[in-house]
Order: sequence, then C-alpha cells, then structure tokens
Amino acid sequence: MSNSSRITLLQQPGELWQRTCDRTRHALECGALVSIPTTYELIEQEGIPFLVRIVTNLIRKAEVVKEKKAQDFNPFLPYEDDLYVMDISETHVCILNKFNVVEHHLLLITRAFEEQEALLTQADFVSVCACLSEIDGLVFYNAGKTAGASQRHKHLQLIPLPMISEIRIPIAIQFKSLTESFSTTLGLPFVHALVKFDLMQSESVEQMATQMLKDYQTLLQTVGIRMDQIMQSAAYNLLITREWMLIVPRSQEKFESISVNSLGFAGALLVRDFEELVKLKKIQPMNVLKNVAIAI
Repeated sequence: MSNSSRITLLQQPGELWQRTCDRTRHALECGALVSIPTTYELIEQEGIPFLVRIVTNLIRKAEVVKEKKAQDFNPFLPYEDDLYVMDISETHVCILNKFNVVEHHLLLITRAFEEQEALLTQADFVSVCACLSEIDGLVFYNAGKTAGASQRHKHLQLIPLPMISEIRIPIAIQFKSLTESFSTTLGLPFVHALVKFDLMQSESVEQMATQMLKDYQTLLQTVGIRMDQIMQSAAYNLLITREWMLIVPRSQEKFESISVNSLGFAGALLVRDFEELVKLKKIQPMNVLKNVAIAI
C-alpha cells in the first residue's frame, strides 16, 4: 500500500492500541522486534521510588549497532516494514522501537528527515496529542545526544502507563499535590519547569496541540533555551503525559558511566549490569540526575 493511500490516525481514531498489539505479535514472530530482557529494583530516595531496570543481555543489540556503525545509517529512512504500526498524520509515522525494554514502546518519527536537535513544531505536537488521546502513556523527547538521543532523525517516544503495576510514574509523587498550573520548584535539585493541563478535556487534537506548543515554548523560555532559530540552543529532556509536561535542561549525557535519557527524569533508570546497579545505589539516583542536569 502506498503512503498516499494509507488512512492516518487523525482520519480514523481508535485504532492505535489494537494495531500496536497486533504489530508487536507479528514483529516478535518474525524476529524484527528485539526485546531486551531486564529485571528491576526500586531504590527509594527522598520519598521517590526510583525504578531501576537491570539489563541481563545486551549482546544482540551491540552486534546490530556494530554492523550499522560503518555507514551513515538511519534506521527510520526507511524504517523496517515489520515494525510499522500506522501513519499518525501526513508528517508523522508510528513504529515499534526495535530494541525495547518496555513492552509496546512506540516511536513517533517524522516522515521526512529532521534533526533530533531541532525544536519541536505544531506537527510534532499534533502527533503527540493524537497518540496520547489513544494510549494513556508517557511521551518523551531526548533533545540531542547530550540528552540521551541515539539517532539523529527526529523521533519522540511513547511508553504505556503505568510503568509497573504498582507505580505509574515514580517522579510524579513530587507534584501529585501541586495546585498551580506552572511550577519551577518541585523540590528537585536541578533546573526544571512543569506545566499542567488536561489533554482529555480538549475539544480536538489540533486545539490541544496548539496549546501544548505554547506551553512547550514557555517551558523552553523559562529554562533559558532560545527559540530564535530552528535548532535548539541547548540539550534538554521533555516528558509529556495527558496531565502535564516537564522540561529538564542537560549538561552531560552520563555520570560515572550511568547514561540518562528522559526516562531518568520520570524516575526510571537503566543500568547495564549488577555492577553498575551497585554503583548507582552508592551514588543514589537523585545525585546522578543532578549531575547530568543543571544543579541548583
């Protein structure tokens, strides 16, 4: 089927979750989807139950990455047909994350190449709102390599909630009782800003996307990231749910060998082995986040 004849999620809402489940089964059966096995522990610090996943086997991913490194490889142009879920809009496509730690981890990619360090646009937020309207999840954007991005082609990511059965989003305990619609003082030891809203009360995807774009620009301005050009002036992580959007500017990609992407600021970290887990417990999760962000 050609791209021009495909029905988008905007034209035919209500199909994303079923298509995700169906495509996951297919991709697992044909070997296109490579699920990375993990165990997890909860490490509580300052009242936050940090969810720490421990990788038990990264060999296959390492082999695939090594094979592709010799080329200027873009896994999204073209993307693997077996990972395709559906078109979201004329500008964005939804595919499965090939190397997933979390089940039903989706990528919201631009159909044409855009840089991962480009500022987000109205079209990006239409894609976000369309998907969050269908799936109660966490969308995140690793804005640049320093923020944990592994690909240059612009892509947002979505994982379903809750993260584990007993915890929806670990960091959200910090602002569960927040009454203000905007805050830069959530009791976190690094620069951040959060705005609250209710996506499900919006009249349309387009209306909510317009408001979300304005909120995003306010967040950028608040943490000192310029908007006077297409490309961002600094790396940052952006997290979006149906209820709020959080931004955290970044200073470095890792601390003491522990890499951090947007999920770290949701309270979910990934370590490569039990040795790194021991290191994380010694340093403590919040201290890792403080060191890769901008401490206050």
